[in-house]
Amino acid sequence: MQKYSLSALVAAGLLAGAMTTGANAADLGGNCCADLEERVAELEATTARKGNRKVSLTISGWVAEQVLFWDDGVESNAYITGTGATLASHFKLTGQATIAPGYQAGYVLHVETASVDPFAVNQNNDDATLFPSVSMLQSYWFINSERMGKLSLGQLSQASDNTAILVDGSGSLVPANWLLIEGSSFLMRSNGNFVNDIFGNPISWGAGVAKCHHTGLGIAADCNGLPLNAIRYDSPAFGGFSVSASWGEDDFWDVAARYAGEFNGVKIAIAAAYSHQSDEPAGIARQDSGYFQVGAYVQHVPTGLFVYGAYGHEDNNNSAMPAVDGFPIGFAPDNDHYYIKAGLRRKWTPLGHTVAYGEFGSYNDQYGADLLDASTGFGFVGGRTASSEMRTWGLGVVQEIDAAAMSLWLTYRNVDGEITGDTGGRIDLDTLHLVKAGAMINF
Repeated sequence: MQKYSLSALVAAGLLAGAMTTGANAADLGGNCCADLEERVAELEATTARKGNRKVSLTISGWVAEQVLFWDDGVESNAYITGTGATLASHFKLTGQATIAPGYQAGYVLHVETASVDPFAVNQNNDDATLFPSVSMLQSYWFINSERMGKLSLGQLSQASDNTAILVDGSGSLVPANWLLIEGSSFLMRSNGNFVNDIFGNPISWGAGVAKCHHTGLGIAADCNGLPLNAIRYDSPAFGGFSVSASWGEDDFWDVAARYAGEFNGVKIAIAAAYSHQSDEPAGIARQDSGYFQVGAYVQHVPTGLFVYGAYGHEDNNNSAMPAVDGFPIGFAPDNDHYYIKAGLRRKWTPLGHTVAYGEFGSYNDQYGADLLDASTGFGFVGGRTASSEMRTWGLGVVQEIDAAAMSLWLTYRNVDGEITGDTGGRIDLDTLHLVKAGAMINF
């Protein structure tokens, strides 16, 4: 009896202690939960959240930086830059919601966070940028029907934007393409001296022999390569084929067609576009310009052998071209440019594919008014014409690292050219050497 009585007393004591502890825990729980709620509020304040549960939210983008070594025959140096406007480090917010079966609505916000822009740097400026370091590249909404296609409205990539360049599936598109990115703003030399306009100011490669008069940009190719405020339509894909068209304010319009497919281990992608521009860019007094571009990519998948080519032609329809002094020195020339890249894409290591390539480009009659009006003997009489050529060739290697969604590259490009005036004056341009080592990581 005494044993059972003792056991009962111990049990009663434990129960009473548990009840007391539980009561104390309940009392402390209010403070504990308050601290927890405060912490949750802090986390919510620093975390990206959707505004509702109906529309999805995806954050993506990449960070890309590189070291650029250059030598213009007189000076040489090394800069740290990004990869250029529209290819720069960025983040993108995308999402969509289902309206009904087969119908969706969505949005895209694409924000570039560029550091130093290789389009803008030159011998005298190693920290230049074309746009603010943070800028809105795209902002638009869309409505999509799986049967009827997609309609988009806002600041967007129009139908002909990057048409020829985006078919390049080699994995080397960012470090090597047909644009003059690195070197565009570098100042041209001839016999070691800067090539000056009539006021004695040096002329850049982009303004001198790589001018896209369609948009007024010195980028050599992809002459409609910046997003615009526009309305765009994209058809559904039928057997690998699709078409698109867009219209932009004051006034611009374009159409494009694309095809992608694979046959017997051969991957094929082809795209072509035509755009018309009548909105005068800087340096064009009257604009009536048409631009045609086509690009194709072919890869033998088992061996990794590939070839990519692109061609562009500007028809500027006697658009007046004033020089730096304000006087019309001539008309924006009709011009053409082509580019070819070939190489091997193979997975030799567990890291990912290795891409080795060689490239060549020719850019004809893309001279600017300031070079035609230069103080080197072409004269200052309006209506003069000339012929020019810029050539590029290069080699490079890209290593993909699949586990980190990353690419590393090492490239070399050689740039040279000349211009001949109709009065017999000639400028032979000194060679510009460009070496890049960099990387891009996706998220």
